[in-house]
Amino acid sequence: MNEKADCHCHTLFSDGSLNPVALLDLAKEQQLSGLSITDHDTIGAYDTALPYAKTLGITLVSGIEISAEHQRTSIHVLGYAFDLNNPDLQDFCLRLQADREQRNQKILEKLAALKMPITIDELKAKFPHGTLGRPHIAKMMIAKGFVRTAKQAFDRYLGNKSRCYVSGLQVEVEVAIELVQRAGGFAVLAHPHYLPKHVATQMLTKSFDGVEGHYGHLSLKQEQPWLDIAKEKSWLITGGSDFHGEKKSFHALGCSFTPSETFARFVERFTSH
Repeated sequence: MNEKADCHCHTLFSDGSLNPVALLDLAKEQQLSGLSITDHDTIGAYDTALPYAKTLGITLVSGIEISAEHQRTSIHVLGYAFDLNNPDLQDFCLRLQADREQRNQKILEKLAALKMPITIDELKAKFPHGTLGRPHIAKMMIAKGFVRTAKQAFDRYLGNKSRCYVSGLQVEVEVAIELVQRAGGFAVLAHPHYLPKHVATQMLTKSFDGVEGHYGHLSLKQEQPWLDIAKEKSWLITGGSDFHGEKKSFHALGCSFTPSETFARFVERFTSH
């Protein structure tokens, strides 16, 4: 069952470049039989994605990637197989969206002070779907000739501690985990391979249900320490490409996937809601 299920990918509802239909078409091309769309802090893609996935014969389970933090370190919490109609989760996403809009406005004000004017209306016209964020602002900066590359935009202006950076709503890891679990889902530590060692050690004390042991183009040697930890802790092992489209074109959809036994549990849980 579901021999190839990519459980980490993004659409333009967060910072991916494809709409949900195009992403699912690509999944079909890649011969994936299962998928979870894990947009950052939003489940907006699912209204379109769920019915379309059925027409393609792809098994789709709910997913989200929540941007959390622990002692000022960014921690991403993946949620799977939760109830999409859970009111607490829906309210949380709306609150994050409102915070992101306020954050965007403050960033634009800082850019304007540096003679790089961009308006919210311009951003909405260029990117009419999904939640706007720093990647979209960076693209507009390139379009207006303020910078040459997205890297330059982030290094000089938009990245953490850069001139126009504005911090967003701070969500503690425990809060994100509890939110997913209260909505009936599984909370998973995303791409732990890149965490500082002392932070990774602290994450082992959290009440995660699983860990993203397989990720992107990492080798088995790089993944093995976390696969061993998952077995020791009886955590679920998940996997996915972290596909974003053109933003991270080197992460091909389906280059990494979730073990079939884990995905079977996701399907069972998701269909029970």
